[in-house]
Amino acid sequence: MINLCEGEIPEVRVTKPYALVAITKHGVANARKYAEKFPYVDVYYMKKFEQGDEAEKNIQLFDGTVRLLLPALFKAYKSMILIISLGAVVRMIAPILVDKKKDPGVLVVDDKGQYVVSVLSGHIGGANALTNEFAQAIDATPIVTTASDVQKTIAVDLFGARYGWVWDSEEKLTPVSASVVNEEQVAIVQETGEKKWWLHETPMPDTLKIYRTTGEAIAAKPHATLLITDRIIEKEEEILLENGVIYRPKSIVLGMGCNRGTSAEEIEQLIDETLAELKLSKKSVKAIATIDLKKDEQGFLQVTARNNWQFITYTPAQLNEMPLQNPSDTVFKFTGAYGVSEPAALRCANATDWLLEKKKSGNATISIARITFDEEEIE
Repeated sequence: MINLCEGEIPEVRVTKPYALVAITKHGVANARKYAEKFPYVDVYYMKKFEQGDEAEKNIQLFDGTVRLLLPALFKAYKSMILIISLGAVVRMIAPILVDKKKDPGVLVVDDKGQYVVSVLSGHIGGANALTNEFAQAIDATPIVTTASDVQKTIAVDLFGARYGWVWDSEEKLTPVSASVVNEEQVAIVQETGEKKWWLHETPMPDTLKIYRTTGEAIAAKPHATLLITDRIIEKEEEILLENGVIYRPKSIVLGMGCNRGTSAEEIEQLIDETLAELKLSKKSVKAIATIDLKKDEQGFLQVTARNNWQFITYTPAQLNEMPLQNPSDTVFKFTGAYGVSEPAALRCANATDWLLEKKKSGNATISIARITFDEEEIE
């Protein structure tokens, strides 16, 4: 916990580019939801709203007035997203402003989550782009008051953030961003994930070109690459990462079953081993899906909380609606469903086939399906 004292700048634990701060009961409830929808934030809120799972979710608690926390966040983060009234924010940040070339972006979100306002460092600090992306993620209205906005292109560090995409590494964010801004040739290869990521009213510039495969992109020799995939890429594809960024959409569902009391460690070991065997990124996992008999299974609850995944359960009747190649009378006898991991994966992913139909190891079983994304492709 962070104990705030007058005249002292506290130490904060930085793991993400942006800080999300709440100081009210409703603000805290919203902040916890926002962190699930927008993956690039470290969450901070007051100790009196502690719920017991903060360490598991990497949430930092503070005791004292939030005014004393802001100087530390100001220095440590690219931007701050504050669920605090606009007037209070203006008063608190005024003494710590330096200049527009150095100050981080500052955004304000109202307590009900209706509006996201770009307050400080809209252009250079990136607050305008972050305002639009964050508002999209939480289904709010963005408020940007600058007379002119940045060029209508892709914000590389925020690309797909509204959908929960994360980048594999931040190493090339700056040079790739420079290629985009300087209108150099940039290849975009999308293998999975949401496809309606271009939301500007103007057409996508000719300097951004979509390729169907990594092979086509390699042959084109672009200045930079944006690769959207859930798989671990092959050695020969790594040339694209010399000036490229990999984005991981939330495109994988883990259908799972287990014996009662199976430890989180055993469950996660099975997940890690299986994803490695299939050459899939753990960062692309969206959810664990299972039967509702397991809705209180502590191993599943701990693993999903630890990884910030959704935990989705279905009734036996819902699972039995899914077509199975190998229905089990034994499983039906004990659960009322003819299968658990296989139909749960298919139903949650809205898929018709598995990447892995079923694997059993020790006390747990796993099935893996890729989510079907129905949106039209970008032209």
